[in-house]
Parts: sequence; C-alpha cells; structure tokens
Amino acid sequence: MDALKKPQIITLETKGVDYTPYDVKWVPSSARFVSLGQYARGTGALVVYELENGKAVKVAQKETQSALKCATFGASTLAQRHVATGDFDGRLSVFDLERMELPVFTVKAHEQIINCIDGAGGVGVQSGPPEIVTGSRDGTVKVWDVRQKDKAVAVISPAEGEKPRDAWTVAFGNSYNNEERVVCAGYENGDVKMFDLRAMSLLWETNTKNGVCSVEFDRKDIQMNKLVVTSVESSFQVYDMRTRHPKHGYANVSQKNRDNTTVWTVRHLPQNRDIFITSSGSGALNVYKYNYPANRVKEDPSDKQKMGVAGTVELLNNATLAEQPISAFDWSPDKPGLCVFSAFDQQIRVAIVTKLA
Repeated sequence: MDALKKPQIITLETKGVDYTPYDVKWVPSSARFVSLGQYARGTGALVVYELENGKAVKVAQKETQSALKCATFGASTLAQRHVATGDFDGRLSVFDLERMELPVFTVKAHEQIINCIDGAGGVGVQSGPPEIVTGSRDGTVKVWDVRQKDKAVAVISPAEGEKPRDAWTVAFGNSYNNEERVVCAGYENGDVKMFDLRAMSLLWETNTKNGVCSVEFDRKDIQMNKLVVTSVESSFQVYDMRTRHPKHGYANVSQKNRDNTTVWTVRHLPQNRDIFITSSGSGALNVYKYNYPANRVKEDPSDKQKMGVAGTVELLNNATLAEQPISAFDWSPDKPGLCVFSAFDQQIRVAIVTKLA
C-alpha cells in the first residue's frame, strides 16, 4: 500500500490506573468506555471513563468482591446499555452503569474463573433473544438469557471421558434471524469448536496446535462469512465460513505475527468487516485487511464437491504502543477508527486509526 494511504495509529490519551486492567469496552452511542480488572488486594475494579476535550476522565467506579476478567454490552439494549461481567469466582453479573451499587442480575455461573464472555441479541444484533455466553477454566461454555433467571439455557461440557480444557475465548455468530445462532469457543490446547445453538450440536471443530487466545466473526448479525482465530504461538488464521467441504472443512489462510509474540486479541472494524486489528505480546497493534479471491468457491476435482477458496491478508500498518502485552482492545461502534486498549503496564490508551475508509 502507498505510504501516503497507510492507516496511521495515533495515541490520543494514556491513562495510568491503580489496578491491573483485563478488559475494556466502549459504551455504545457515547463518549464513554469501561475498564475492569483487579486491584492489588484481589478485589475487582469496574471503572467508567468519559472523553472530555481529549482526556479520559473517571466518572464512576465500583469495587467488587472478586477480580473482574471480561465484559460485554452485546446482550443489552441501546436504551439500557447494561454491561455483563465475568469474575475470578465464576460469577456472571450485569450492571447498570448509572446505578452500580448492586448488579441488576447475578448468578454463580461456573465453578472457576470466567475467562471470556460475549453477548448477542442486543446492541448491534437485532435478531434472536438477548443472550450471554461465558467460557471458564472449568472447561464448560454456557449460554445465559437473563430473563430466565439463574439457569443457563445451554451448557456445553467436555465429552464423557475427555479432560476439561480451559475455555479461553468465546464468540457469537450467524445471528441473522430469530432462529439461527452459533457459538465458537477456543481452548487452551488449540481446539476450536463451533456449536449450533438451534440444534444444540457440534457444527465444526479443528485444532490450531496452540492455545487459542481470541476468536471473532467479522460480524455477528449476518450469515457466517469470516472467522479469525488467534493463538499463543504468534499466528492467526482467517477462515472463509461460507463454504464447507465435507473432508477439507473451511478454507483458511494463516498469518505469522511479525514480532513472534502471542496474538492476544482480534477485533474487526464495525464499519468495515474486512479490516481487523490484532494486539500482540510485544505491546504492538497490527492493522490488517482481508482481500477476497476472484472466486470464493471452486470444485474439488477428487469428489466434485464445492470447496472454499481462501483470500489473502494484507498488513496495512503496525505500531508498538505499550511496554507490556496489549491484552484487551475495542473499537468505538460509532466513530470509525476510534479505539481503546489496555496493557499489562497498567495503562489504558485511547487511539485513532486513520485512513480506514
């Protein structure tokens, strides 16, 4: 790409915090974001910031009994904008940011830490019920509808006789009408499993040979199109999810991280699903674009079955912005290129990625 047209990653604000941040999320349709993590005394931090004249100003905070690991607004309506959190004690809680004294919903969801969470049916996904999915060190993935009180609507457990594996990442997808929805989960041993929630069955599985740090569909509210899977061994795969061959599965392209460190997370640009960013163990952000092939489907000459054709991944730019791994990242759903991310150097940074149109 022409250097003059390359996206630039520009840090707008750096905010030191007195806790270890584990996740950050933009509050939809606002200039606010939430950060959550762990104080040195082992309690949890839930902090709301607002951008004022380019500065991140703390406007609300809550200390919880247990450290907080992950959060999502995905199951909340735009009017409510409730944030769902998972903590180190395995508790799922939902907070109203205007009244954070007590959660509006809470349940002991897992026996061990909730590593990951996602939501659907709320902000940005208008079809299907409002659901939250959680993944835990106890090896289970559970789907929750807060209207159903304290009982999970789906529980995905290890197969009989199978050793439980940490579920490190979860993501909803394929929620293009009121019936269809899938959950994809990535595990510590490299397993990637996709479950059809309508049929309550395993739809597809593969193994990346390394722990899976992050999975994300390019969009939740359309028929499955692309899925990105990142790993601890400095690489990620992009799967074309439109055509599945009965033997070869989904076509995919693999990309190596240029700094040879863990690819902690992946997030697709809400305004352009073909652009995504990854964060790395070196404190870098990497902006990529997926380029489709001339034809996404071809015929397998051996069995005459249709099979997908993978595209290519183009690195648009990268920048090292933190001194420690960037463990969490989120795009603003409203302003293209605006983002917030946190690192283990106990800093939260607000940045803008330019020239993404």
